[in-house]
Amino acid sequence: MKLALLLTALAVIAGCLATEAAQANSPQKDTASQFLNRPAPPVSPEAAKRMEQQLADARAAYQANPNDPDAIILLGRRLAYPGRFKEAIDVFSEGIRKFPNDARFHRHRGHRYITLRRIDLAIKDFKRAASLVKGKPDELEPDGQPNARNIPTSTLQFNIWYHLGLAYYLKGDYQKALASYRECLKVSKNPDALVATTHWQYMTLRRLNRTSEANRLLNGVSTGLEIIENEGYYQLVLMYKGLAGPKSLLELVSKQPAGPGAHSVLYGIGSWYLDNGQRNVAIAIFRKILSTDQWTSFGFIAAEADLERLQLKPRTI
Repeated sequence: MKLALLLTALAVIAGCLATEAAQANSPQKDTASQFLNRPAPPVSPEAAKRMEQQLADARAAYQANPNDPDAIILLGRRLAYPGRFKEAIDVFSEGIRKFPNDARFHRHRGHRYITLRRIDLAIKDFKRAASLVKGKPDELEPDGQPNARNIPTSTLQFNIWYHLGLAYYLKGDYQKALASYRECLKVSKNPDALVATTHWQYMTLRRLNRTSEANRLLNGVSTGLEIIENEGYYQLVLMYKGLAGPKSLLELVSKQPAGPGAHSVLYGIGSWYLDNGQRNVAIAIFRKILSTDQWTSFGFIAAEADLERLQLKPRTI
């Protein structure tokens, strides 16, 4: 019964889209620059207090040694978490001026350019970062906000290729996104990285109508993997493999609070419906994502980009 009500609600949302499409030529309200002043997604008072203290500590460490690259990176990351993205970008830019051959600054600045929908600038940063790490050994990247087990699951090169692939995906340049995700897969050395890269590469291949290749890609992910933080991506990959149904996964995620994790799963389900010819269901799911205030999540940004390509919500990136 709950599933039937959920699907009915999605159908109602889809039915409203004709009116929204008629408004597609109205003046655009959100440009890339206007994201600078958009309030950050809300967090609990406890989380806000923790981030405030972390930022104060990072600022003190930076002021004590402003030429320490690790201190600069930490300050930039701590500024970004509470939504001070322009300040974070300025700090990473300072790091680039001081340490032009340190790929980490381009990697982190590129990430925040994606947040602000400045996709071309993000691509430029990630390409520069990729050139700087070429031929070098990979390195573990410390988590700015550690997971429950306090075990970092990503590396510098993983994050460069992963975010470069995302930037190209958001632009609809799926050939270049695919090339980036293939490089990312080479440095996806643990289950969390593997399922994240597989998820985005699978969606990219589906957008290129390379379904057989997409299905073969899924052979690299087995059941029973120990996942630390990317459980949502893992569930999506299992769905792509036919081991879970999109409706059951949609019902499950509908019970979770809105947030980056839920958005990742919702976007993956919506993209699957779109790639399988159920456009209205996909659009309803994308609209559901955009009805929340979690505008910094990758699922939100991807849903936004897809709706623009479907000529339902113009946006400049």
